[in-house]
Amino acid sequence: MVSSSSPVVNVYPLANYTFGTKEPKMEKDTSVADRLARMKVNYMKEGMRTSVEAILLVQEHNHPHILLLQIGNTFCKLPGGRLKPGENEIEGLKRKLCSKLAVNSPSFPPNWQIGECVAVWWRPNFETVMYPYCPPHITKPKECKKLFIVHLSEREYFAVPRNLKLLAVPLFELYDNVQRYGPVISTIPQQLSRFQFNMVSS
Repeated sequence: MVSSSSPVVNVYPLANYTFGTKEPKMEKDTSVADRLARMKVNYMKEGMRTSVEAILLVQEHNHPHILLLQIGNTFCKLPGGRLKPGENEIEGLKRKLCSKLAVNSPSFPPNWQIGECVAVWWRPNFETVMYPYCPPHITKPKECKKLFIVHLSEREYFAVPRNLKLLAVPLFELYDNVQRYGPVISTIPQQLSRFQFNMVSS
């Protein structure tokens, strides 16, 4: 039984949300090597990369699901991205969520309620591997990535770039599935275990 002092997250049915499309959002890099090379160039200009990503929760069959963006047939990622130098984390995440998932219309203003930071990951070198701590011998990490829980309203309209898919993936599918989702996404179920999910029916 989860303690009554645990933070509560209201989770609404996937069917409550409306999904449309918008113009494609092209990736800046065509390969992992290109991405790491660009990261190196940016590091030389701006220092350590700081990125923020959103954990958006919905429910199906009374079980929490996380919304992931799928690129191509296999690669999945959380919505978010790199902050501008000096940019506030909360405002930066809202900007990234609008860019990735909001419709470009004043009639549908998004209501992103950014909650607490649930995880911090570090990239010690210009490599793909990241750790949930900064190794003690690393004095100049190359990236710090923070994951925030985002409290969705009961109804939202999502506009997904045409070249991407938005998937609702159950926690049981993510758990310990490093091979499919990588270490950051596959450990989200553990990070969320201290929250109390309030499954709100439609």
